[in-house]
Amino acid sequence: MRLVPTSLRGRLALVFGLGTSVVLLIALSLLYVALDRQLDGAVDADLAGRGDDLVASVRAHDLAAVAGDPMAQLYAPDGTPIATSAAITGRTLLTPAQASAVDRTTLTTGSLALRADGAPLRVRLLSRPVDDSGRVLTVALPLAAVDQAGSRQLIVLAVATPALIVLLGALGWLLLRAALRPVDLLTREAAAISTLDSDRRLPAVPGDDEIARLAATLGSMLSRLSVAFARERAFVDDASHELRTPVAVLRGELDLALAAVDDPEEVRRSLLAARGQAIKLGRLAEDLLLLARERAGALLVQREPVDVTDLARSEARALGPVTGLDLDVRGDPVIVEADAVRLRQVLTNLAANSAAAGATAVRVTVSLERDLLRLEWADDGPGFPPGLLDTAFERFVRGDAARGAATGAGLGLGLSIVRAVVTAHDGSAHLTNGPPLGGAVVTVLLPAS
Repeated sequence: MRLVPTSLRGRLALVFGLGTSVVLLIALSLLYVALDRQLDGAVDADLAGRGDDLVASVRAHDLAAVAGDPMAQLYAPDGTPIATSAAITGRTLLTPAQASAVDRTTLTTGSLALRADGAPLRVRLLSRPVDDSGRVLTVALPLAAVDQAGSRQLIVLAVATPALIVLLGALGWLLLRAALRPVDLLTREAAAISTLDSDRRLPAVPGDDEIARLAATLGSMLSRLSVAFARERAFVDDASHELRTPVAVLRGELDLALAAVDDPEEVRRSLLAARGQAIKLGRLAEDLLLLARERAGALLVQREPVDVTDLARSEARALGPVTGLDLDVRGDPVIVEADAVRLRQVLTNLAANSAAAGATAVRVTVSLERDLLRLEWADDGPGFPPGLLDTAFERFVRGDAARGAATGAGLGLGLSIVRAVVTAHDGSAHLTNGPPLGGAVVTVLLPAS
């Protein structure tokens, strides 16, 4: 049988109950000891007061005071009784040897045969010298009433302790149940959220305690996961859409080629068109693979000294005729440790982005700012829509008609690849609109050699 509860509430209740029981037992035990000592102190104080009064009377030669005391006896120096209380006539509190041995005030407890039937009686004795004559006075007090009071206290504590333990345990259980009720609610709500695309969210817990902060943290985490899930799903949807068109065209061209096997020229045109679509599909697959590697942190770059200004000029000569852009490269030679192939890919995608936006002129400025290489790509197109500046680097982001297809190869991945490559080089990329040509401005920062 399992002794320790499996639930947190049960374990906390068990620990609370055990701890409370231990503390309560210790507290009640100390209370009993304190009460017992208080009773003993009251007895000793009563004996001391009676002894002082009787000593004063004996010194005044009033032995009748000893006879009138409830339980007292005066002894001669040889230990024989001189005066005895009427209640214990014929009996002695101390033996002659004990009385002769008293040289200072002493308190003792013992059992004496003082009852009428000869049964022993527990008494508390105070013995003290009366004066220098050697006489000794002893006063006694029966402890039956004190013992009965102590027994009653013990019985009360023995009965009250279990009841208090049960009461405190029940109170602790109720308090834990109330404190952990938000946790049960959060658990049920979390179990009811089946997928990240659900609109359900964890309920807010009032207050500013640990559970409330946990609920807020979990709610924020679900919101972030939901946003990430929505982005991934949109990426899959967009990728599927982009793949569907070239695949459909490719199938159509192949069907045309098969239907025109007797017309070599028609077959040639269809195969050329099919090859173009296959190249487009290959480029898309490579772009998707590059982004997947970048997200996994596995995008490798082959670093070697590269003159970025010279590389930009050579790429401008190659990209100008292809894109129809007037590319103007400015700047002094700047050497960085970078992957030349990847940097060409960055420039190619930026050129395709500007051309798709309708730009006609591009100014590329390369400069060195402290320890950073700054490459600024500015065109004279319509620029990025204001609502797109913060998200243009995301995959398959669509803007307005002017820049709806402003991405590498028209696939919606160009700027995403730019950021991925720049990030792999430990750099950063930023988007703005405005000078020097009034259109879009893409700024790339890379660590300089």
